[in-house]
Amino acid sequence: MAIITLTTDLGDKDIYQAALKGSIYKLLPTVNIVDITNSVAAFNVQQAAFILKNSFHYFPEDTVHLIGIDTVYNDHTKYLAIRYKKHYFVGADNGIFSLMFDQEPEEIVEINIMQDLKFLHFPLADIFVKTACHLAKGGKLDEIGLPVSDIENKMNLQPVIEKNMIKGVVIYIDSFQNVITNITKEFFNSVQQGRRFVLNFKRNETINHLSWHYNEVPVGEKLCLFGISDHLEIAINKGNASGLLGLNLNDKVIIEFQ
Repeated sequence: MAIITLTTDLGDKDIYQAALKGSIYKLLPTVNIVDITNSVAAFNVQQAAFILKNSFHYFPEDTVHLIGIDTVYNDHTKYLAIRYKKHYFVGADNGIFSLMFDQEPEEIVEINIMQDLKFLHFPLADIFVKTACHLAKGGKLDEIGLPVSDIENKMNLQPVIEKNMIKGVVIYIDSFQNVITNITKEFFNSVQQGRRFVLNFKRNETINHLSWHYNEVPVGEKLCLFGISDHLEIAINKGNASGLLGLNLNDKVIIEFQ
């Protein structure tokens, strides 16, 4: 069965999500629609990119990932369909793809499906749905668009190495209030090289041990680990790390090696 995933900022209390899903089922009644999330903060391409980048590879090859973030029509933004790591992505060229992809896509086209004027304010239910259903049925990219070679570029903030330390920032706070940084496991290991470390963050808090899982420390105690995204997380076992430790998006964290 074909799969179309949704990553949007539509929420779940208005008509928009229902309109999107109904439009998909009208064109392709047999498709399996999977919500990755419809709770991205409005227009927040960085948040959407982090979620989708770390979840799409759990789906089967040829899954179509429809991205509904900042898609309202304007004269400058292109709509793209992309083949990347044997998956398809459909979305606006607003920088999200450059934040998601670690290597060059296999194929990119600018979608040339005509916009129905009655959906001009909501192209998700028209151009994006038609594109996603075409691909889910096994259609080819070159049948719905013309090849392009570049995409809008946005840069993720990268951790910085200074002498015997890494300086990073908080890039995401999940629904459990775990605090996720921009320091990846691969980057950490390349700098650590077996040395002991101290993780420093707000309120003079420190952690000097990597945990394997959240229950490795007593309930209410803080910890750090590399979670499912392979990014360094600061958490509290069965607690609210963001609120209790005062950590918010873009706050700095420092790892000192000894």
